[in-house]
Amino acid sequence: MISTRFPLSWLALVLLLCGACSSADRNADGQQLFVGDDIAVAQTAYGKVRGYILRDIYHFKGIPYGASTTGANRFLPPQEPEPWSGVRPTVNYGESAPQAIGYDRSAESFSFFQDHWNYDRIGEDCLRLNVWTPGLDGKKRPVLVWLHGGGFSSGNAIEQDGYGGENLARYGDVVCCSVNHRLNAFGFSDFSAVGGEKYKHSGNVGMLDIVAALRWIHDNISRFGGDPGNVTIIGQSGGGAKVCLIASMPAARGLVHKAVALSGNMAEAGGKTASESLGAYILQEAGLTPDQIDRLQEMPWEEYYNLAYTALRKYNRQHPGSRADFSPVGDGLDIPAGPLFDAADTQRPVVPMLLCTTLHEWNPNRDNPELENISLDGVVARLTPTYGEKTRAVVEAYARTFPQYRPVEIWAMLTWPRTGVVHTADAKYAQGAPVYMAWFQWQPPLFDGRQRAFHCIDICFWLHNTDVMLTHTGGGARPRRLSDKMADALLAFMRTGNPGCKGLPAWPPYTPERGEVMVLDDDCSVQLDPDRACRALINN
Repeated sequence: MISTRFPLSWLALVLLLCGACSSADRNADGQQLFVGDDIAVAQTAYGKVRGYILRDIYHFKGIPYGASTTGANRFLPPQEPEPWSGVRPTVNYGESAPQAIGYDRSAESFSFFQDHWNYDRIGEDCLRLNVWTPGLDGKKRPVLVWLHGGGFSSGNAIEQDGYGGENLARYGDVVCCSVNHRLNAFGFSDFSAVGGEKYKHSGNVGMLDIVAALRWIHDNISRFGGDPGNVTIIGQSGGGAKVCLIASMPAARGLVHKAVALSGNMAEAGGKTASESLGAYILQEAGLTPDQIDRLQEMPWEEYYNLAYTALRKYNRQHPGSRADFSPVGDGLDIPAGPLFDAADTQRPVVPMLLCTTLHEWNPNRDNPELENISLDGVVARLTPTYGEKTRAVVEAYARTFPQYRPVEIWAMLTWPRTGVVHTADAKYAQGAPVYMAWFQWQPPLFDGRQRAFHCIDICFWLHNTDVMLTHTGGGARPRRLSDKMADALLAFMRTGNPGCKGLPAWPPYTPERGEVMVLDDDCSVQLDPDRACRALINN
């Protein structure tokens, strides 16, 4: 059984480390929080909700956009929530989707210190979203929808404090939303081959949840001061892959108008063969026949979770190289089979896209100072299992191309090179909508300089939260200056589909021929595919 509560001392630590607002807000003398019977009340299609006003921004947390997914709703497309009478309090974040939280939360954990993951309740009543808005008025503000990371197996809408939408809502006069949805074996158990018509959508219900949230936003966000005709989706890591998928799903056409994928991307979903076979393995592991599949809906979620992952391990052992998992499948029904961005398919969304990665996505030595002075030969030895016979040529090519970086930084760059994101950019470019590329390279002065431009660091810059996510940035004027530029670029993209803004050099759209990319650092610049020759060695 997974613990679903943390002690109050943990919450106090989070507030101490990160702060809840900027220094200017904390020094304000006036009342900061307003909550009461007739304060921050909004009408939705299902009933009224009441949040609160904090530092002039309306907060609504845990609004249901779908019914609970437990019992008879498990493995099925999301159902509408039951309407309610009266005014429903929406002042706390909703349940996180069922998952195993594998993060080390011990007192000795620097990872927990750095990211201080936010989890409270976990369960199947997880189809909830959050809204931050400057006003409950008729103003048509652009809407930003955050899709969290954690692959397709873990995470939640406010996993890190830097995900919060309060500061960007205030800074840019926009509406920000974030979404919880089904994950792992609850969102992506493919029973379409063994369960018949009833379960034909089961392999992708986690993505259909996001579409349902976007539909809720389309139908309700005008009552929160937002424009349903101008919705931008943004996500990081697994959330970036979700952005690419949503931007290809026919059901999302008209619900999303721009897309931003950070440190995660996808050009094609997984195939049906492995996902359907895994569904059959789950039934076999449960000792059930196809006509008994409904019994899987009756299990406590912890029991089904363990059962499904036992079946997954057995499947992968018996099918070496398959690397099956619980993730979206290109079924040709909800998600395209084959390439996601097909210009010939007029049913798919065609929206501008911004793609960004960081310089050192998976830095190997934040907590390992002994690796700081590793030699280039040492890097070759470490990366040989990944790149095989061409490892030395690849490492030396990066060292020649980027002589300003030490061997340990070359190692970090090669743990996740830009091969995948450029492939996705090329595929999206062929669809005809504008594509913009960014490469985040700013490094914080933390952990003796070993933290580097790591996976997740750029989130708080885009969302204007560098003074909230202090353990990622250190806080203060230096990261804030870059955050102003990046938030301005995001806001411009939300409004126009072009991220050009006055704080940055002219930002040209990406083309495969030139590989235009905005390098984001203390001094920002446009470069023309600086790692093209290096990637060619990897791809050959």
